[in-house]
Amino acid sequence: MVKKSPYRFNTISEYHTFRGLPAPEHPLISVINFDDIKLHKNEPDRLVSGFYTIALKRHPKAKLKYGQQEYDFDDGVMLFMAPEQVFGIKNATNEKPTGWMLMLHPDFLWKTKLANSIHNYEYFDYAINEALFLSKKEEVSITKILKIIQLEYHGNIDQYSHKIIIAQLDLLFSYAERYYNRQFLIRRKTNHQILSRLENLLNHYFAEDILSVEGLPTVQKVANQINLSPKYLTGLLKNVTGKSTQEHIHHKLIEKAKEKLSTTELSVSEVAYRLGFEHPQSFSKLFKQKTKMSPSVFRESFRNSN
Repeated sequence: MVKKSPYRFNTISEYHTFRGLPAPEHPLISVINFDDIKLHKNEPDRLVSGFYTIALKRHPKAKLKYGQQEYDFDDGVMLFMAPEQVFGIKNATNEKPTGWMLMLHPDFLWKTKLANSIHNYEYFDYAINEALFLSKKEEVSITKILKIIQLEYHGNIDQYSHKIIIAQLDLLFSYAERYYNRQFLIRRKTNHQILSRLENLLNHYFAEDILSVEGLPTVQKVANQINLSPKYLTGLLKNVTGKSTQEHIHHKLIEKAKEKLSTTELSVSEVAYRLGFEHPQSFSKLFKQKTKMSPSVFRESFRNSN
């Protein structure tokens, strides 16, 4: 069976038309209340758009397909989708959703600092990994900002309107960053489970001596195997351990290198090859960077201490 392509919206106007809404008052930005939208009998199960979408919604019994996982809409869920990201909703027609949605075309940010800084907000990558769950108080704060943006472009557009909306967007993204950081902290059990999965995965790579065949695992490869984005995995690890994914890989590598240098007669080059390095010089450089001594000096100092 051929899988259908995602239902696509190139413009905000197209989304308004699809949902039975009046034409947007501004072609590049719109804030809508889910109470006003029209649901279709056969809702598309996957969507993609040419603009940013930030949604704050409740949708009883509906399931959000967010990367490799599904999330309920029963709690206050906030979603961040960048242009061209695909997401899906199951059981969308059971009950009408409540909440708010902001649609923002990249052109609205043209010639503003936010045009560049929006790419630094990692939760837009989380749109394929994890939703943001809000407390009642947090939901009130976000809703206030969305209403201010809506009022501003509904009013008489003047020379200050764009600047005020950009300031509110900047505030919205800063609040979201704070709430995501809070979510990292309160979900320590889940985070530690992910850390355990990472440790088990790295132990497999290093214990089975498969590095000489497959090479040293990259951050992208490790993240894919845990079903997380590289940025999300690194952000999570930074909050839990203070180390990035790359630092975890290097730590495991150095520990394995020390083991081989201290317990075998393999040459430094042989150790490097068995740890997945094509060039021994690269291994020696990394080892010295992490331990402040070369592999040969480490081996000699270990022997001298015994």
